Amino acid sequence: MFILSRSVLLIIDGLPGGGAEKVVLTLAEGLVNAGHRVAIFSLRDVCEYPLPTGVDHQVIEDSCRRPWRKLTELRRRATRLEQSVRRYESQHGTFDLIISNLHKTDRIVSRCRAIPINKTWYCLHGVFSASYLAGKTGLSLWLKRWKIRQTYQGRQIIGVSQYVVDDLVQCLGVMPRHTRVIANPFDFQHIHQLASAPCELAGSDYLLHVGRFHQTKRHDRLLEAYALSGIQAPLVLLGKGSQDAEERLRQLTKTLGISERVRFEGFQSNPYPWIKHARQLVVSSDSEGFGNVLIEALSCNTPVVSTRCPGGPASILTGDLARGLADLSAQSLAEKMQEIYFNPPDLAAINLEIYSLPVICQKYLQLAEPAGSPNAGGC
Repeated sequence: MFILSRSVLLIIDGLPGGGAEKVVLTLAEGLVNAGHRVAIFSLRDVCEYPLPTGVDHQVIEDSCRRPWRKLTELRRRATRLEQSVRRYESQHGTFDLIISNLHKTDRIVSRCRAIPINKTWYCLHGVFSASYLAGKTGLSLWLKRWKIRQTYQGRQIIGVSQYVVDDLVQCLGVMPRHTRVIANPFDFQHIHQLASAPCELAGSDYLLHVGRFHQTKRHDRLLEAYALSGIQAPLVLLGKGSQDAEERLRQLTKTLGISERVRFEGFQSNPYPWIKHARQLVVSSDSEGFGNVLIEALSCNTPVVSTRCPGGPASILTGDLARGLADLSAQSLAEKMQEIYFNPPDLAAINLEIYSLPVICQKYLQLAEPAGSPNAGGC
């Protein structure tokens, strides 16, 4: 069957070791392998992941160092992005589909006149009301809500879960032009290949958390729940953050009397062997736009426990897996950790095909179909 080749531009504010960045690179690799031309425009010169072969990666960095640079940043960076888009299209032809990722990037892209509205989609990876707006009050809250509405009003929106879209519309009053819900993509064959690498804890019982040391991830809740659970198997933390954040967590383990059982293993470029051999993976967040690590753990046949936080976990953990959903409290999380530790669900029949890379790539490519065509889909 003949497949029409598409030209796709993915724009993101740098490629540090985060979930959204990993999603962008996975999607890019899947599209390239399917025969499409893919460019990634990165707005910062940072990349902690290997770049897929065949992807045109360009860094469009802001070099302005003037004292008043913040006042003109968005317009200035949008102009530089415009120039890069026009230069690329003059050499390779126009893009069929443009995907903007992360809020800072979205604010710049929305000001870029070289990027047509009908070809551009803004992919929301998180729950704004539970992350970007968390803890904000008064003028700060009003200003951030205004920025969100200015950026997304009348735009084409992708949510990595339905909750993400509903939050934007219902809690923030944004009226998008079109919306789609497209889950994050996973290359399961590659995950299984990476998971086969050696792991120093293979053959031993341990619990695992994978995620940066950030307030939203609620490592404090995780540590308190672990202490309350009474589980003696070690708790391994994969991730990094500021030195102060790590020191606060280390101090908390001492206060809770669990410092001898908690292992800080830092950021791991290949976390999958750790995930594969864990007795249980735990998510303790206040919000998760999707919850990549839940799918990754399930694909490695590792039982999971997660807070029933705003975002994707409740849509991922259904049926018997829903036993692993906890309320947003240390006590509830501790109870679920105990339950799944001693009575794990049967993962043999779990079907994750709807999250596979080819399936998700096809959903993205449908966004490039003309409105009204048989393959366009959507709402």
